[in-house]
Amino acid sequence: MTKIKYHFDHVGSYLRPADLKEAREQYAAGELSQQELLTIQDKLVANLVSHEIENGLKVVSDGEFGRSWWHLDFLWNLNGFEAYQQKDSYKFHGAKTRTTNVRLNGKVTENPQHPFYRDFEYLKSITPNGITPKVTIPSPSLVIERDYRSDLALDYYGSWTDFLDGLAQAYHDTIQHFYDLGARYVQLDDTTWGYLIQQFEDHKNDPEETARLQKIAKDDVYTINKALAGLPEDLTLATHICRGNFKSTYLFEGGYDTVAKYLGQLNYDIFFLEYDDARSGSFAPLTDIWNGRKQVQLILGVITSKSPVLEDVDQVIARIQEAARLIPLENLGISTQCGFASTEEGNILTEADEWKKLQLIRTITQKVWGDGE
Repeated sequence: MTKIKYHFDHVGSYLRPADLKEAREQYAAGELSQQELLTIQDKLVANLVSHEIENGLKVVSDGEFGRSWWHLDFLWNLNGFEAYQQKDSYKFHGAKTRTTNVRLNGKVTENPQHPFYRDFEYLKSITPNGITPKVTIPSPSLVIERDYRSDLALDYYGSWTDFLDGLAQAYHDTIQHFYDLGARYVQLDDTTWGYLIQQFEDHKNDPEETARLQKIAKDDVYTINKALAGLPEDLTLATHICRGNFKSTYLFEGGYDTVAKYLGQLNYDIFFLEYDDARSGSFAPLTDIWNGRKQVQLILGVITSKSPVLEDVDQVIARIQEAARLIPLENLGISTQCGFASTEEGNILTEADEWKKLQLIRTITQKVWGDGE
């Protein structure tokens, strides 16, 4: 059984080139056909992949160039969801998002014509031997009691458990489809744990609300693990635990302490964990997240994707050594805390800045682990 394991990895999204933004605007205005848009997108993805490889990455993504949001495009292309415009934007600190959301309009199932399959097939077709193409999709937890997305569940399912089972099956079938297309590394991005961290803190003196939040956490573990159960053994499954990333701002804050025991139950091979500033808390919860699982790797997001300022190499190495007092060094890696563009707007830095960040990570990786991987 072969699993992906590198000390130098990246969450997945990259700044959208100006040509791509222009093409998407022209497509939305009816000035470009879908095929013309895809031709431009493919050319830019190919250029991105070449840069990823030049910068030493052994795992490449398509930068999420085919989507507007890191999560919503995937969800509204599953059967059983529809996009709509909600009243309010998402509550980021100091920035206002668009008001797009998704809601149920039927039972959730895999969509065999999901456009993400086409995007992955293209990525795989241009990925050279020895390099792994990675799929990034949102976790099913983004639907469970989050932003009104599951409010209509009992309109279509006989019970809440039936809904969770149906959601898990749709995800299982989707991930299996990616595998059948050649994917061997699938990452489920997840802001729900950041949401729960914030909510547990905000309601720590409210036993009733705490119990409700604990049920959400348990439902998330149940659904995620059911979705992952029975997938091929040579498929590497990762998750990225995020506190929000939009125009260099964030949604949630707080350490992993209140959710670590739940994360330690999730059957992932790799955990990308946000640790780029004081909002992330200490490394103490790493022991519960790792949970003694010798095959599990924790990727520490100690480099920020929100700012072009380059971190001090010695300070980052000191932080890695601090974490290594809790988790074996071989089971650790580093990355940016999130991608560079969780939405098409992107963070406040340049394309040149993002490559400098990756080169910094590569340099640190070589110093700590003696390799660039």
